[in-house]
Amino acid sequence: MGRVDVVRVYEDPGRSADEHRVLVDRLWPRGVARAAVDLDEWAKDVAPSTELRRWYGHDPERFAEFSRRYVAELAGEPAASVAAALADRARRGRLVLLTATRDVARSGATVLAAVLAGSGPGGGR
Repeated sequence: MGRVDVVRVYEDPGRSADEHRVLVDRLWPRGVARAAVDLDEWAKDVAPSTELRRWYGHDPERFAEFSRRYVAELAGEPAASVAAALADRARRGRLVLLTATRDVARSGATVLAAVLAGSGPGGGR
């Protein structure tokens, strides 16, 4: 099994050898030129829905419920297909999930990383 890491776009140390880099936010990071982000793909379809993201509002008290709802979203299409492809990629090497979120520990990217690694809610599908 490879490794799944979450990296904040604004603090990105740059590419390492043999990694696949995916932006997993629905919106492009503010103030960052597209040419400035070293990524292999932008997987908007695996990001939390606009409705869920707005409901959550990065309120730490809502994180557990946000995680539960997001995992449920990941089970439906098109997110499920994208998540399956990312999980396959993670099995073959290092997968870097890029996000613009300030609080990475309580972000959709961290929930997704746990699911892809098979260690989080709904992981190991």
